[in-house]
Amino acid sequence: MTQFDEKSITQAVIDRLADCRDPRFKQVMTSLITHLHDFVRDVKLTEREWITAIQFLTDVGKTCTDKRQEFILLSDTLGVSILVISLNHPSVRGSVESTVLGPYYWEGAPERPLGSNLAEGVKGEPTFYSGRVLDAEGGPIRGAVLDIWSGDGEGNYDMQIPGETEMRARGKIRTDAEGRYWFRSIRPNYYPVPTDGPVGRMLRAMGRHPYRPGHIHMIVSAPGYEAVTTHLFVADSPYLDSDAVFGMKDSLVVKFERCAPGRAPTGERMDNPYYTAQFDFRLRKAAA
Repeated sequence: MTQFDEKSITQAVIDRLADCRDPRFKQVMTSLITHLHDFVRDVKLTEREWITAIQFLTDVGKTCTDKRQEFILLSDTLGVSILVISLNHPSVRGSVESTVLGPYYWEGAPERPLGSNLAEGVKGEPTFYSGRVLDAEGGPIRGAVLDIWSGDGEGNYDMQIPGETEMRARGKIRTDAEGRYWFRSIRPNYYPVPTDGPVGRMLRAMGRHPYRPGHIHMIVSAPGYEAVTTHLFVADSPYLDSDAVFGMKDSLVVKFERCAPGRAPTGERMDNPYYTAQFDFRLRKAAA
């Protein structure tokens, strides 16, 4: 009978992949097993610690719902999400940078006309966003789609509000013939990621804060171009240098200009101060 010790077990598990027919799956699993076993040996993991880790991952799974993705939050706060993005979407001069999707994306936001107020009835300081979607050479991309979402002015997303069943501060906008876009939403505020679950317990144990700088999310896409998942960050927001999910990019920091009451860029009358934010997105051609 064959038995294994702390030195022989790793190769024994890898050998069980001999009949695997998927070369990429075999490569990934071989590396995962190797690194996982090396980790256990390196820290001399105790049985109690391993059971605690299993319970933690179980709790992460139990916390996930159709409106909350605790595993994405775990990936984000451990820097894995941004690492995967960096490997698959390296920064290229002249094109907009990618960053994390985050746990609050809600597929199926309605398409709205240019100039729409996406945050109607949402708490927050009104902000008019505008810019263009361009190709790498600076040419306009007509019909590009901006899939937009954000929290309210207090940092709360619709998914987090008890009893809320409708989409808030979400919508899709298409660029015009000149690649221009404009819409109204709110000036996003910094906020904490959820800390009432297992990821929150982990952050506290690590001695870390849970805050993200103020930002608005966008997925920008157009036929023939690589879609980009990105943010626009508020220039003077706290936590730009210590984003809890490591997603901040200098190139995505935008100055929000405060404007006195008066005629807004869309022509409507504003009785209170408002903000404007301008940013141009440059997309790369999709690989053939």
